Amino acid sequence: MSDIETERELSTPNKLRKRTDVNEYLFWVLLSVNRWVLVGVLALCVFISFVVFGAFKPVSLVSMMKTSDMVETVFSGLVGAIITSTTLVVSINQLVLSQEIGSLGTQRTRMDTTMDFYQNTDELFGTTTPSEPATFLRKLLRVSQDRATTLRESVGDNDDERLRAEIDRYVSDLHGNAETAHEELEDADFGTFTVVSPALDFNYAQKIHDIRRLGEVYEDALSTDERTAFREMLEAVAMFGPVREYVKVLYIQWALVKLSRAILYASVPALIVAGGMVVFVDPTTFPGTLFGLETMLWVVSAAFAISVTPFLVFTSYVLRLATLAKQTLTVGPLILT
Repeated sequence: MSDIETERELSTPNKLRKRTDVNEYLFWVLLSVNRWVLVGVLALCVFISFVVFGAFKPVSLVSMMKTSDMVETVFSGLVGAIITSTTLVVSINQLVLSQEIGSLGTQRTRMDTTMDFYQNTDELFGTTTPSEPATFLRKLLRVSQDRATTLRESVGDNDDERLRAEIDRYVSDLHGNAETAHEELEDADFGTFTVVSPALDFNYAQKIHDIRRLGEVYEDALSTDERTAFREMLEAVAMFGPVREYVKVLYIQWALVKLSRAILYASVPALIVAGGMVVFVDPTTFPGTLFGLETMLWVVSAAFAISVTPFLVFTSYVLRLATLAKQTLTVGPLILT
């Protein structure tokens, strides 16, 4: 293996978006943008698109409404779709509740498994495991950094110069990656994507693969203390995987609850507007022009944008959750690119 190939494997970008082939701005929209802001932008795009289509149509909207019931038909369909969306909300809630419903024995098993894992992390930290997700992740990152420093110091007197150089690159990359995630986790509150995003940035799968590969390649050159340092380094970064996945699953459940509530909140005004357009609006309701275009065109475009808001809310949340799931399909040193 050449030095160039080794250096490339031991050095990875500190941000997840730089390690993927997705456009940086698109990745930012998919994961980082506030979901309600994205909903507003999508609704604005719908509104502008309708206005533009209406402006370039040779026949005025009012004339079309006098000769056909096209507008009424569209909004009648939206009324049915909005009511049907409540079924979607129920399905989402059932998905979340299915994870919580269980017998006493099931709940006891879950508790025992959790406490066993916390005992392992207590031993890793040398103190009680933090109860807050962001603090828990930051603690894991600090332990990984400390053990990486110990690893570098343990091989400092090794006669193999190439081993020392590769460990130095590995440790430097881990420190940079962990420090970036650690800073992002500061003051992060669970329930927001600010906790999950830094956890995704820490490339623990690559770190596991690299330390296992280095331990195998240089096994004959390692002393007993150096092998111990390698094992402790692997233990620290391997512990990050299940913790990140656990936090991610909790966030997804939290996000699904927020999604169901958001759809219900958006459905009420959407239903009122769509129903009002069907019952109360006719070609004579909004006469005249505004900014050179028919007032009716502005009203219909705005009403349509408001009426499809529940669907836009669903779209904005699913875009994030689907992207999150794609980027975290595996647990461990299996790297999907």
